[in-house]
Amino acid sequence: MKKFEEVKSLVAALEADADKFYNKGNSAAGTRVRKGMQDLKNLAQAIRLEVQETKNKA
Repeated sequence: MKKFEEVKSLVAALEADADKFYNKGNSAAGTRVRKGMQDLKNLAQAIRLEVQETKNKA
C-alpha cells in the first residue's frame, strides 16, 4: 500500500507543473511533467510486479 500512496503523492506533485505547461506554455514545466510521468510509469510497474508476486504466493 505504501507504493500506492507514493503514486498519489507523485501525481499531486506534478499537478502544478502540468498546469504551467498546458495553461501557460512553460516548456520547462513540460520537461518536469515528462520526467514525473516516467517515474510514475516505473513505480506503477513495480506495483504490478508486487501484486503479481503476492497473488502467486496465495
